[in-house]
Amino acid sequence: MLLQNKTIAIVGGGPGGLTLARLLQMKDVHVNVYERDFDKNARVQGSPLDLHDESGLAALREANLLEAFKKHYRPGADKMIVMDETATIRYSDHETISIEDFGSEHFRPEIDRGPLRNMLLESLNENTVIWNRHFLSMEKQEDGWLLHFKNTESVYADIVIAADGANSKIRPYITDFKAFYSGILMLEGNIYDSEKSASKMHALINGGKIMAFGNNKNILMGQKGNGELGFYASFKATENWAATSGLDFTNKVQILHWFKKEYAEWSSIWGELFETAESLFIPRPIYCIPFNQHWESLPNLTMLGDAAHVMPPFAGEGVNMAMLDALELSICLTSNTYPAVKDAIETYEIAMRKRAATIAKESIENGERMHCKDAINIMLDFFSNH
Repeated sequence: MLLQNKTIAIVGGGPGGLTLARLLQMKDVHVNVYERDFDKNARVQGSPLDLHDESGLAALREANLLEAFKKHYRPGADKMIVMDETATIRYSDHETISIEDFGSEHFRPEIDRGPLRNMLLESLNENTVIWNRHFLSMEKQEDGWLLHFKNTESVYADIVIAADGANSKIRPYITDFKAFYSGILMLEGNIYDSEKSASKMHALINGGKIMAFGNNKNILMGQKGNGELGFYASFKATENWAATSGLDFTNKVQILHWFKKEYAEWSSIWGELFETAESLFIPRPIYCIPFNQHWESLPNLTMLGDAAHVMPPFAGEGVNMAMLDALELSICLTSNTYPAVKDAIETYEIAMRKRAATIAKESIENGERMHCKDAINIMLDFFSNH
């Protein structure tokens, strides 16, 4: 086997990196994951994830984790309501009895990020994940790499796999291609215990998701299993909007005033989100990989997930692509088909870039549709036909 007697370092303990570690350990590969979070109890931010049969769920099946997933996913959390800016419900599938289940192409079960991470962590050998490892840099040493971390000893690995997200510090060792700004910014907010603190919105969302469209803007919401409600105000803005807006994103009163001004045409009911959110809003400029990115494969370094192909969230494919990357990379690296590791990495990267470019283009196009003047009718047509 190509990886016999080799040490593998995966930098980044998100779903992609942990899935890859699991799949490699099933083939008796020596692998460690270096994660910057202090420990496994660190709070995992972000909205719930829906996994797709041909990608995220396919990786879990190969990892023998589908039954564990079934214990942790949230039935009904994929239920969707589409509204306009007046808070009128224009579409809902809450009353629809779904006949789809695991194995169905269009079944997309939801799971919160924390339970998914814990499930993957529990599947790994003890001490696979090395916590509190903030990657700084690395240098070539012998046939591999010497990795340097903040405030701790350096580590040697024969092969390094970057799973360190959209702001990857390892990606520049592979390629100079940089992501471009999509023109869309999402302002993230979070409400603790929404049943008590935002009762109207809690009742409206009914354990599922809401997408609201109006005046070239969106509000996107998802209920989490722990009682929190995550939401995003999504709109067209300049790339440096956060720095030039003059807003203090820890000042709830300021952000509420901004919302009432910028979303002036929207019903006052939406204000409850900003009135009851915790006092930290996170502006997230949305980036995307160039569709034509390419590079010469290296014999001891590759990447997966957002590090390889950050894209807008408007196709719901980010985590699914990361987990599919993990599946395909593990197959290439543990196959007896290739004469050398570089050949295995090259085969993986060519297929990954092609697949990611297609999905990234779809995500960009969806983002434009969702932020255009006729977005509500376009989205109603989409949901009515799916």
